[in-house]
Amino acid sequence: MDVKNYIIVIGDKVLIEPNEENLKTDGGLYLPPTVKEKEKVLSGKVIKTGPGYAVYDPGSIYELPSGAKLKDIKYIPLQAQEGDYAIFLKESSVEIDFQGKKYLIVPHHSILALIRDEKAITPA
Repeated sequence: MDVKNYIIVIGDKVLIEPNEENLKTDGGLYLPPTVKEKEKVLSGKVIKTGPGYAVYDPGSIYELPSGAKLKDIKYIPLQAQEGDYAIFLKESSVEIDFQGKKYLIVPHHSILALIRDEKAITPA
């Protein structure tokens, strides 16, 4: 099962697969997991993003089949894209376990930087 088909990311949130590499010092010593837990900044691959920041258009109202009326919601898209490598603040993230694999849900404003492969950039 592909996580992208089962998890719907809401609003300005980003689903990230954290980098699980072993921490190793320049001298070749492996650091215990407790050191990694104390880190304030983490990194990982962006798996999926939400639609973005909601912008309400009070002039656009549409009727649902049930008869209820809703305002049309538009979104300002996020900078993060699927496949980007994100560096983000750990304290803002929420850890989830999906099918035995660890993921983090991170608010877009907690992402400090994105690393994007040139092939992933789509021309405007």
